[in-house]
Amino acid sequence: MEARILVVDDEKEIADLVELFLTNEGFQVYKYYTGAEAMECVQTTSLDLAILDVMLPDLDGFTLCQRIRESYTYPIIMLTAREQEMDKITGLTLGADDYVTKPFRPLELIARVKAQLRRYKRYSSPGSEDDVITVSGLVLDREKHGCWLNEKPISLTPIEFSILWYLCKNKGKVVSSEELFRVVWKEKYFTSSNNTVMVHIRHIREKMKDSAENPKYIKNVWGVGYKVEE
Repeated sequence: MEARILVVDDEKEIADLVELFLTNEGFQVYKYYTGAEAMECVQTTSLDLAILDVMLPDLDGFTLCQRIRESYTYPIIMLTAREQEMDKITGLTLGADDYVTKPFRPLELIARVKAQLRRYKRYSSPGSEDDVITVSGLVLDREKHGCWLNEKPISLTPIEFSILWYLCKNKGKVVSSEELFRVVWKEKYFTSSNNTVMVHIRHIREKMKDSAENPKYIKNVWGVGYKVEE
């Protein structure tokens, strides 16, 4: 069954263009021009990915992203006409998985959509029989696509799960931000990519209720990267 994608943008021309390209790729598109209409769709429709414009006339994209993350883990891509780093960090902090700055090439957006859906499909599909990692009360199970800390479930997005899985898989080793970005995002690393990694690490720690100043699980090795101790 084709993926179901939510598209929200108050610029009709952009929303229609994105819908056209997604439809041509075989995706089922739910298109809206306001955040309120989109929120109603979120609450009544089973979706696989959301593309949200930041600047909407009623409910802004950041708020919409935050509300989706309260109940769902499917990928979210933010569209923003602004290039300020804080806008990108805000979106990532609220649970977005990726962002695309306007103006953008439609084929680039499609490529990012496909990449996020591949990651989400891997996260939501059974893995190999030995895909279980345990570290000091933390359990990651790719077969059940679940995460538990001291037997309590933690809801992670596909990217958050991939980050934590890779760090735990390499427990005892220091993993640089560059390595983590290349492995998880599968894109070329730039200096600004470090902020992307850092925001997701912070988000994971918050969900685990782990101290940012003295974390028990994901530890900073300053100037080098991150480490999960054995």
